[in-house]
Amino acid sequence: MILETKALGKSFGRFAANADIDFSVEAGELRAVIGPNGAGKTTFFNLLSGTTEATSGTIFFKGNDITRLDGTKRVHLGIAKAFQTANIYPEQTVLQNCRLAALAHTQGAFALELLRRSGRLSGVDALAERALEQVDLGGVAGVRSGDLAHGDKKRLDIAIALATAPEILLLDEPVAGMSRDEARKTEALVRKLASSMTVLIIEHDMDLIMGISDSITVLEAGRVLANGTPAEIRANQRVQDAYLGGHSEAEIEA
Repeated sequence: MILETKALGKSFGRFAANADIDFSVEAGELRAVIGPNGAGKTTFFNLLSGTTEATSGTIFFKGNDITRLDGTKRVHLGIAKAFQTANIYPEQTVLQNCRLAALAHTQGAFALELLRRSGRLSGVDALAERALEQVDLGGVAGVRSGDLAHGDKKRLDIAIALATAPEILLLDEPVAGMSRDEARKTEALVRKLASSMTVLIIEHDMDLIMGISDSITVLEAGRVLANGTPAEIRANQRVQDAYLGGHSEAEIEA
């Protein structure tokens, strides 16, 4: 088991965004996390990545308790997250954005000014360039990031995560706002990445989720409603009622 949570919860005042989440993922698995808006999916990913601190429960990575480790330390362990809205430095080039992440991986905490002074650090460029090639952005390495198309900005955000050499990659709605062609390109990218690392993905594109996932966890009101294969989730009446609007399995597949 590469990642596991026990009774994980996050409350904001009296509101429980997540509660009592028991969750486990095997190394190399492609796991989707789905649920209606407000189900607590992004909060859950933030808890896993360390950008939000848990109110209760425990998170284990390779059997070690990482619940109180911050996001930077989790990146060093091998947990990286690509954000729902591309988290990039728009004035920097595509390559510079990836070099920042690679520098964080190789040298620890850093500032943007440090990168400007760093010149060519051993290993940094190799990590950054490999990440860009993985997402098919090597040809625009010198382009100002803010000038990229929406789909390429989202893929750059994935590259930034990849530049930290993760073992687990968290993808929060990677095809949101994309055209159909961009979405299919990103779907192919996710499939490729899942062949070499553990991937957890939040996405509302049900065709994509049902087509690429090894397994699916469904959240409702911050709690786990169901776990299963895509076929099991399609056939689950509770999931159909809570998330899929009561549509039948045949309607979902249509």
